[in-house]
Amino acid sequence: MYYVGIDIAKLNHFASVVSSEGEVLVKPFKFTNDNDGFCKLLSVLASYGRSSLIIGLESTAHYADKLVEFLVSKRCQVCVINPIQTSTMRKNNIRKTKTDKVDTLVIARTLITQPHRFFSQEDISLMHLKNLGRFRQKNIKKRTRLKIQLTTYMDRVLPELQYFFKSGLHQKAVYALLTEAPTPELISSMHLTHPAHLLEVSSHGHFNKEQAKELRILAQNSVGSSDRALSLQVTQSVEQIELPDRQIKDIESQMSDIMLGLDSVIMTIPGIGYINGGMILGEIGNPHRF
Repeated sequence: MYYVGIDIAKLNHFASVVSSEGEVLVKPFKFTNDNDGFCKLLSVLASYGRSSLIIGLESTAHYADKLVEFLVSKRCQVCVINPIQTSTMRKNNIRKTKTDKVDTLVIARTLITQPHRFFSQEDISLMHLKNLGRFRQKNIKKRTRLKIQLTTYMDRVLPELQYFFKSGLHQKAVYALLTEAPTPELISSMHLTHPAHLLEVSSHGHFNKEQAKELRILAQNSVGSSDRALSLQVTQSVEQIELPDRQIKDIESQMSDIMLGLDSVIMTIPGIGYINGGMILGEIGNPHRF
């Protein structure tokens, strides 16, 4: 067998080839983190035969993701090594140096001496789940901050509104109303049929004309402000909230598609759905590792 050690960086990677006896067959060489660089790597390794090659690289943030996906798609035997494994080998190095070129040899020799597991297409799907799950969490946190911000603005514009709706401010019907009429003055000046229709359509029939009438009376008696600057902040806050709403739905749709393809046993657990199941699998990785 031949062992390929790859040291990962943002723009350029280094690779070397070592035999099973530890002899350096290909000295460390540089290749770029793009398609041309990946093809250069394959051309250097072509003479060894892919079934005889074991390629290893350290788990380093996201910089290796493209290369791992590329190599797996080419049916190469790829291992992603925990840096803890290579640190022991590095400590045994007499010169105690850590450079890109030296690290490729350290990684290759770690493959020879340490147990390893090959990356599969399923692992790629789990990697995608992890990225999507973490991006979903970021969007949820962002949306929460925006909702708090909108509530603060409404405390000054129309403080009575959040108590008028039993479910609070943050629902489609309220957002639809505030997009067209973000101040008490604008709500109270609307013809009754318009807010009634607006609320009925956006709430799927949950709100009726009588509630629209009560809402207009509420706006007429409000102690809130009809300041134009505040009204602009309200409408733009609603727009900002609706963007992560759409993004989260798109992310969850992609996560569901990946989970359907995986057909994981985790879906047999009561209470586990595609989203929380995908979040768990994305973080723990392939459960067969344990």
